[in-house]
Amino acid sequence: MPTPAKRIAILTSGGDCAGLNAVIRAVVLHAAELNWEIVGVMSGAHGLISRPPQTMALDVTKVDTVMMRQGGTILGTTNKGDPFAYPMPDGSIKNLSQDMVEGFRSLKCDALIGIGGDGSLDILLHLAKQGNFPIIGIPKTIDNDVCLTETSIGFDTAVAVATEALDRLQPTAASHDRIMILEVMGRDAGHIALEAGIAGGADVILIPEIPYDIQNVANHIKDIHKKGRNFALVVVSEAVRTQEGSKMMNELYGGQKRMGGIGHVIGAQIADLCQAETRVTVLGHVQRGGQPSAQDRLIAAAFGVHAVELIKAGKLNRMVAWSNRKVVDVPLEDAVKRNQQVEKDGSMVRTARGLGICLGDA
Repeated sequence: MPTPAKRIAILTSGGDCAGLNAVIRAVVLHAAELNWEIVGVMSGAHGLISRPPQTMALDVTKVDTVMMRQGGTILGTTNKGDPFAYPMPDGSIKNLSQDMVEGFRSLKCDALIGIGGDGSLDILLHLAKQGNFPIIGIPKTIDNDVCLTETSIGFDTAVAVATEALDRLQPTAASHDRIMILEVMGRDAGHIALEAGIAGGADVILIPEIPYDIQNVANHIKDIHKKGRNFALVVVSEAVRTQEGSKMMNELYGGQKRMGGIGHVIGAQIADLCQAETRVTVLGHVQRGGQPSAQDRLIAAAFGVHAVELIKAGKLNRMVAWSNRKVVDVPLEDAVKRNQQVEKDGSMVRTARGLGICLGDA
């Protein structure tokens, strides 16, 4: 018995990452097998505010293998402007959630597939509840902090980029007898710093989940030098606080505030305590861009196909997830209740300690 034709909307929300185009492609290709129509919403949920909503018709002619390899998102995205408290040009705050709901209804779609991190998926879930329309969530974030899934789209590529940075910093550090500090992204969690640090042979890894003492870090680096090595590699998550307990924040255009700068603070402290030359590299948005890794493409394909299958089966308000080497699905409401930080006694932390890597607490 053929599946009734459906019209599905899809959008990307929050910060971009590698693999977004690959998951869009997977949704479109599998939907085409069912003779379903896919409507791409532009600029995240903000595309639903415009009248008519900003959309792009998506079919198999738009999603070739070139697209699968591209970074970013062909639909555009945004990580600012909560629709429930939207900043207006005059400085006022307005609730535009109903405008978005009505924009979605005007598309006459049967469901929404939202690709986002924990914050974006939480907002989309609230919009779906308000508008009483079905939603399927697909987790993407370089931070890998969406709970109930072992990995999210974009994380593997970000770790690979950070690891390559360490591979490139090591020989120049050895050539000049320097201590290299690499600051990586990670708004609330230290997964990138921890996994890239292990893979890239870091001597010190500082993450927000484990409080550190800068003297412990300095002593560890001094011990390395005493044993005859003339360089050291330090990886710092951007969310690490100063010794005084404050986060390093930068104010950007439009009043936005973003983390950044802790690497320079740590670098200066290490230089002073170790009486050594230090250099700081802030990797920044390099971790978001570029071609997705093979793993991110595979996860994206599995997530996209499963999202369509969930709609076909009538299993709605779910989030696709990865568990025990297979794609599964979980209640979206449960997935957005909290973010997934590094477990202090988890396998990656134990691995780092087992390799003699200093995490700053001892």
